[in-house]
Amino acid sequence: MLRERVKAVWGMWQTSPTRFTSVEAVLPDLISDAEVTVAAHRRGTVSGAERREVLRAAVDLYGPLCSYCRRVGRLDLSLLVADRALRAAEDADDPLRIAAARWNLGHVLFSRPGQEAEAADVALSAADELGRTLTTVDAVAVRGALELVAVVAEARTRRPWAARERLAGRVAPLAEQVGERNTPRTVFGRTNTELHAVSAEMSDGDAVEGLRLADRVDVSKLPSMERRFTFGLEVARCYDLRRDDAAVLVHLLELEEFVPEELERSPLAGW
Repeated sequence: MLRERVKAVWGMWQTSPTRFTSVEAVLPDLISDAEVTVAAHRRGTVSGAERREVLRAAVDLYGPLCSYCRRVGRLDLSLLVADRALRAAEDADDPLRIAAARWNLGHVLFSRPGQEAEAADVALSAADELGRTLTTVDAVAVRGALELVAVVAEARTRRPWAARERLAGRVAPLAEQVGERNTPRTVFGRTNTELHAVSAEMSDGDAVEGLRLADRVDVSKLPSMERRFTFGLEVARCYDLRRDDAAVLVHLLELEEFVPEELERSPLAGW
């Protein structure tokens, strides 16, 4: 039951145009029930397998909760949730979820000014550790998502050449291996790699190259509305860099209709 409720929350968080209000209605009770269940299994005499399954469900719940706290500006809570996710994943002895928890932690660190290097270190150490532990397709996909954290860090610290080199030399080959995946909710694949290439050019102020790359991207099948929204916002930012106010307005109006709650909660929207 807990597993199904967590899965439903993830579905809301990734696909609902009103994802903030949707998850706000169910998170408090779900968090309480998950914490009580985890505590009961720690004290009880259940099997190791059953205990690990409960911990895995808790880790999966901490994912959208961490993202929610970060997006509403509660960076203190997002860091606390990221730490709990990592602890639960380690208690469950689940390498894939440990890596995913560090991926979430990397994104939390991005939200704290000046911690891009720390975010990249967390992600790359997790990618290296996962590569030594698992060789499954899902593990390769999570490694790719972790490498993308480093790409963002390089782009934000004005090292676009490093971001481009990582995308071409490390991320793209991993994307070719896995196709399009969402394990565990990291949305890694060729499309997300292309989106990060656009983002890197935007961060570097190269609107022409950013828009050229954006024209080649099809985001219609991405399972994450947040990634689709961020892509649209970055395209709008590229037009803003070109002083094309009409194009900026068109894209922002489209985004407002597509995901009405996102614009007011996105830091990039306040450029």
